[in-house]
Amino acid sequence: MKGTIPAMDSFSRYIAKYGLPVSVYIDKHTTYRSTAKPSIDEELRGIAPQSQFQRALRELGVKIIYTNSPQAKGRIERLFATLQDRLIKELRLKGIDNIDDANTFLEEYLPLHNRRFSFPSLSGVDMHSKLSRNIKSALCIKDRRTLRNDNTISYCGALYQILDRTMAKKVDIEKHLDGSINIKYNGKNLIYAKIEARPKPKEVEDKPKERVYVKPKPYHPWRGKMKGRGVLVTKIQKRTFLNGCDM
Repeated sequence: MKGTIPAMDSFSRYIAKYGLPVSVYIDKHTTYRSTAKPSIDEELRGIAPQSQFQRALRELGVKIIYTNSPQAKGRIERLFATLQDRLIKELRLKGIDNIDDANTFLEEYLPLHNRRFSFPSLSGVDMHSKLSRNIKSALCIKDRRTLRNDNTISYCGALYQILDRTMAKKVDIEKHLDGSINIKYNGKNLIYAKIEARPKPKEVEDKPKERVYVKPKPYHPWRGKMKGRGVLVTKIQKRTFLNGCDM
């Protein structure tokens, strides 16, 4: 199954029916294995790039085993060829010509098909485990966005306003299989609202500054030669004269 959302949806249905597997055996399609170059952050942390499906299974603790031979991929391709031949004939015999009736028919056909063509495992032990956590937070599309100064982010062509007070510079986004979106910071859900446009900044009125006039003292040098400096020189001369008399 190609595509991240269909693969996650199929895997979640499998888990709901059988439990969490120890490992999965899949091919090297880009849905299941990332071919992207590592980012600077990934290089600094020493980790390899991962696809969304890889990241989800790692969080669930499921090991991924990739096929390294054409024979392994041939097994699933032969199954598809069998279903495309046998299943179509069965649908024709039942007079089924729409998707809803075909999906209903699969519920009774697949158990019969599996009993006839499947092989039991060598150990005979069921290695599936019960879920100990909510898989919704793992089987989803996760991304990260920078929070603007007006507490807005852009995601998938839409704008979102964060309503909670937060000091976050970046927030984590989870887009679930049902289309719902969670925006988180440090694992905590933030309250948000979808908006059509970014809020306009408040206009600040430029008020002219009032000029404050300070009257200088009479002996201030800026008052001039006669009024300021003369008085200052006279005081200095008096001090010098008095000091000379004391001597």
